[in-house]
Amino acid sequence: MADIIQLLPDHVANQIAAGEVVQRPASVVKELLENAIDANAGCIKLIVKDGGKTLIQVVDDGIGMSTTDARLSFERHATSKIRNAEDLFSLNTKGFRGEALASIAAIAHVEMQTRPHEEELGTALKIAGSKVLSQEVCSSPEGTSIAVKNLFFNIPARRNFLKSDQVELRHITDEFHRVALAHPGVQLHFYHNGNELFNLPKVKQRRRIVNIFGVRMDEKLVPVEEETQVARIGGYICKPQFAKKSRGEQFFFVNNRFIKSPYLHHAVVAAFEGLIKPDTFPGYFLFLEVDPSSIDINIHPTKTEIKFNDEHSLYAILRATVKHSLGQFSVSPVLDFERDQNLDTPYAFKDKQASQPRVSVDAGFNPFKTDSSSFQSAAFREKKSAKGWENMYVGLESGQKEQAFSSVQFESDPSSTALFEADTDLSESAVTTLQIRRKYILTTIKSGLLIIDQGRAHQRVLYERFLRSITVKETVSQQLLFPLVLSFSKPEISVINEIREPLSQLGFIFDTVEGEDVRISGVPPMVPESEIGIVLDQLISDWQDGINESGFSQSDILCKTLAKTLAVKTGELLDNNSQLALVNDLFGCKESKVSPFNKPIFVTIPESDIDKKFI
Repeated sequence: MADIIQLLPDHVANQIAAGEVVQRPASVVKELLENAIDANAGCIKLIVKDGGKTLIQVVDDGIGMSTTDARLSFERHATSKIRNAEDLFSLNTKGFRGEALASIAAIAHVEMQTRPHEEELGTALKIAGSKVLSQEVCSSPEGTSIAVKNLFFNIPARRNFLKSDQVELRHITDEFHRVALAHPGVQLHFYHNGNELFNLPKVKQRRRIVNIFGVRMDEKLVPVEEETQVARIGGYICKPQFAKKSRGEQFFFVNNRFIKSPYLHHAVVAAFEGLIKPDTFPGYFLFLEVDPSSIDINIHPTKTEIKFNDEHSLYAILRATVKHSLGQFSVSPVLDFERDQNLDTPYAFKDKQASQPRVSVDAGFNPFKTDSSSFQSAAFREKKSAKGWENMYVGLESGQKEQAFSSVQFESDPSSTALFEADTDLSESAVTTLQIRRKYILTTIKSGLLIIDQGRAHQRVLYERFLRSITVKETVSQQLLFPLVLSFSKPEISVINEIREPLSQLGFIFDTVEGEDVRISGVPPMVPESEIGIVLDQLISDWQDGINESGFSQSDILCKTLAKTLAVKTGELLDNNSQLALVNDLFGCKESKVSPFNKPIFVTIPESDIDKKFI
């Protein structure tokens, strides 16, 4: 039998490795920023074009590399961080496997310029598809500049799987946030298509969080600090009243490395138990420092998953620490279920002395003496005249008695009607509705029963209303008596500017959008003033996540998000008129069978199926 196993060529092996390390432009940003941090850079610039598809450039003022190191850095498993296997358990750097640059160079055009501090000239290197095109001496500033162009140029299938520029920029921004939060002592700049998105100076940890997520984040933060033999925990958590319905600002860092840990996340959520609603998530920025030998970070190509030696102890410590911070800063309410409120002294009587009760006795009272005036109390000494009692019976002579009782109606048993009416008309006189468990609306049709999901039905009604207002451009806006000023972060402001025009067609009136403040003077009639901030937060979150981005227009996404946010929820009690109006509005829609998110709105139960239950 002929030999069938053979070694892969280097360029094919590099492309396979690149598939594990480089999944999208954000993966390149993560690796390059971490390399700049490992190079002890004090200032880092990130330049991105077209969501990272055209250009990703990272410029730092770190220690730089010599000519030999610059060439070896693009070889597979070439690293200066480890020498033997034991070094894997004492890592204090970001990268260590030496595969990032090799993987990036295998699927993109890479240009690097680097110069160490002690050298006068640097090295310029150009690589495309793992092939070195040129290497020459150049004049460059101290540090390293790496430009990655035309990502996945030689793998069209991978490039076709990339999302829109907006979605890819969102992922790049997330990676930038993770590096910026872990290293507040490093100055960072972020540019996209020539526009500056972030300019973060060297500051303390709390100020770095505020600079990234906006000034309104400052009032939300509660400090967390604890030191034990297992780990040292620091950072901040957000107050319970600012919990969001979507997973927002949730960051775990272990030894200044961002990680994803559902187990530790559950510990934080358990500490917030009873303080937030079940369908909301708390925000946190937690930094854990543990012994490097007690963790294993070499279990995932992206190094975002870590294995702990003693997860159970860390879970208990983290949960107790967060609870302690909530109680220490009077965030957690204190309830004493053993206290009887009836025994509490009213505030108005706190300083008053108790008075002796006094009993008044009528010394002249004689129960056997009926004529004595002392026998009669003061209330009965003056008897009212009973004269005129005959007037009560005026008009009740024998001739008028029959006439008085001729219009009396007696109660009778309600007439029973058939469960399924023959009339299928959905008019108010023909339709009766019933709400079940504050979730479903039950009504009757000719063929049987109709069960409607009230939330999905309302979503469909609102969705078509919003879509009609945008299409027909008949905007109806409710003016606010006092304009509302809301604060957002810089990325959120950029999203608002992008969707400002379709929001104006829906009824939102933006007076000014300057800096981090948005001044709103009008909203759609269906948006309560108290929920304007919640609605805009949900719109921004869904737009950044690219909800249903493929095949749907900008207006369609906004209408779906608004309908989802403003629709009635499970648990809301609807009166009979509201139930009937919802049923009539639903069947007045163009598409009444499915919600805007393609989920069924109602189900029918035929009368024959009900009859079978009684056989």
